[in-house]
Amino acid sequence: MSSAIKVIKTTPYADQKPGTSGLRKKVKIFKQKYYVENFVQSCFNAISSEIKQGGTFVVGGDGRFLMMEVLHKIISVGAAANVKKFIIGVNGLLSTPCVSGLIRKFKADGGFVLTASHNPGGESKDFGIKYNCSNGGPALECLTDKIYQFSKSITEFKWVELPTLDLHKPTTFSLFADCLVQVVDGVSLYSELMKEIFNFTSISKLLQEKNFKIKIDCMNGVTGPFAKNIFINELEAPEDSVINFTPLPDFGGLHPDPNLTYAKNLVDLMAHGKHDFGAAFDGDGDRNMILGRDVFVNPSDSVAIIAANYACIPHFRAGLKGVARSMPTSGALDSVARKFGINLFETPTGWKYFVNLMEAGRLSICGEESFGQGSDHVREKDGIWAVLAWLSIIASTKKAVKTIIEDHWREYGRNFFTRYDYEEVSEKAANDLMQHLRKKIGMFVVANTNWKQLLLL
Repeated sequence: MSSAIKVIKTTPYADQKPGTSGLRKKVKIFKQKYYVENFVQSCFNAISSEIKQGGTFVVGGDGRFLMMEVLHKIISVGAAANVKKFIIGVNGLLSTPCVSGLIRKFKADGGFVLTASHNPGGESKDFGIKYNCSNGGPALECLTDKIYQFSKSITEFKWVELPTLDLHKPTTFSLFADCLVQVVDGVSLYSELMKEIFNFTSISKLLQEKNFKIKIDCMNGVTGPFAKNIFINELEAPEDSVINFTPLPDFGGLHPDPNLTYAKNLVDLMAHGKHDFGAAFDGDGDRNMILGRDVFVNPSDSVAIIAANYACIPHFRAGLKGVARSMPTSGALDSVARKFGINLFETPTGWKYFVNLMEAGRLSICGEESFGQGSDHVREKDGIWAVLAWLSIIASTKKAVKTIIEDHWREYGRNFFTRYDYEEVSEKAANDLMQHLRKKIGMFVVANTNWKQLLLL
């Protein structure tokens, strides 16, 4: 294999600092010469001491424009970096929670998720690369900072020229004598994981009732094959229960962000009153929106209601270790934690902070205000998991979504919060704003005579 490795000279890019969910840029940025190769090599450089023996890595994405090209580049750079095995989804398609689950199932050393999450796709839109660690969770800041430092000084990357990879069906083949590619049916493997968590018999009985109708909008993202397999094949819901289920490079022109603005077609459909339950997912399958008959479940309430009804989910039959929410999320979950006498953790924005608590055995259910909920079954938020959790609650309580919400408010009180999304903001303007806020907050803390007490609030 060594004779096939090429060392290619390159120059660094200054803008490859990963954010809370990896490196996200416009497609035209990723198409710059060696832009992808530089970043991927920087990732392998940052973990080189951990993969001296080669390592195993999961690679997959949401099917957006440029995904297959970038996937092949990751394999070429990884093979040259002495990776011994790549685990890839059929046609390269893997949802973000599925990548996390596969890393854990196969005890891989890490993985690359090719997605810009809920951002729009297409040749003029967005792309992203996220690195996940061996626990299946997003890379912590100590690692992303290390990747960034390598990216600023990189002068070369290693490369192996590969033929076009056939990823159309599950199989295992050799790239070289000591480098394997295993193509897996991520859809089936993910379904098996969900069966370990939920009572599919109970949910299936609910979905086959003539007076209970659901509508699941995959928004032409990666959840399409996963949702069709689970809700139609496994749970035997009617064929028309899942819509927009074909993953498309530009998401069919849809903006795959499951909220009241971008999933308006589903919102309008549910407002007609002909369906009892509705849900939408984002491009990579880690976010969700829950709707009832002419009612919207805000994400802060959603995680609180799931936690309050944890006994409806077999995975939690031993009880909850603790619950957590991100700082911008309302205090609805706090009331649930108080009632059950369990720990409530408030974290900064970023799923990686929930992962720390899971790894410490202190967290079972968590969520954030940006339409993401999950549990300790994987180390990412999980849209389909949240939908199955809600259906489990409905099946167990025999109540409508609206009734479940109102009953929750009566018992725990009602919390309000508001969220504003500012899109296409310039990076410089955003950084200037944050610097200004840090300066203002710093001045306030210094001026406050009881600053020690303030920091403990």
